[in-house]
Amino acid sequence: MSTDDQYGGGEVGGTGQTRTRFPEPSDAYAPPRRTPRGLITVVGVVVLLIAAIAFANQTRTPEDPTTTTDKPPTATNPTAATGTAPVEGKSAGIPKGFAQTEQGAQSAAANYAVALGSDGMFRKNTRHTLVDGIYTPDAAAKLRGPQDEAYSAAFLSKLGLDANGNPPQGSTFVTRAVPVGTRTDSYAPTSAKVSVWYTGLIGMSGPKSTDPVRTSWKTWTFELVWANGDWKVLADSQQDGPAPVPGDAVASPSEDISKAVKEFGGFTYAR
Repeated sequence: MSTDDQYGGGEVGGTGQTRTRFPEPSDAYAPPRRTPRGLITVVGVVVLLIAAIAFANQTRTPEDPTTTTDKPPTATNPTAATGTAPVEGKSAGIPKGFAQTEQGAQSAAANYAVALGSDGMFRKNTRHTLVDGIYTPDAAAKLRGPQDEAYSAAFLSKLGLDANGNPPQGSTFVTRAVPVGTRTDSYAPTSAKVSVWYTGLIGMSGPKSTDPVRTSWKTWTFELVWANGDWKVLADSQQDGPAPVPGDAVASPSEDISKAVKEFGGFTYAR
């Protein structure tokens, strides 16, 4: 796997970060504040389910039972490495050229989870680039408007970001989806349903932050179709878990989190 961050910078967004727990009262983040639960129903990338994703799910197209073969969810080693290169290139920072195989569909789903979990989704221009490159044209067209409304200035302000999705000077906004494994729920040469189990990180790292970086565990299911020589997302949905027992690692101070975000790039693919 590559460790270059293809979702960072000004192209399509995304940063690396480390797994944290809520700090003790004496930590630089203190006093910690949990994000209002109302936020959970608004954003669906990384930690929170955005209204735009819910909109897309309402418009999903049923799979064709004559071309899709269901597979048991307990298949052995569904994400074992094969040594086959998963992609042939990239477009606007988004991996492309996935193989028209079951592994190719898994690789596409993992890549798309990483891209949609990046901070590029919080900036309008890069969000449109990501959505246009990942979803089918019809699905992307239906998502843009609802997503732009979901990522309003008021919503971004609740996360500590300005109207353009930028953090305050001296702070680092951390958001990422880190795939742990993928599962093929169904596969056919022109359609596939793949679930990505991932841990999400989101929060603000900075000396004055009251919203420290935290983690969640979710499963992101993508309905993919083969279109124009690549896998594209027709619809997607998320659910909580499965979540492991939290570890006993002590939360790092904000300066360590900010440093790690700058030093550790994200994977360009996870399969």
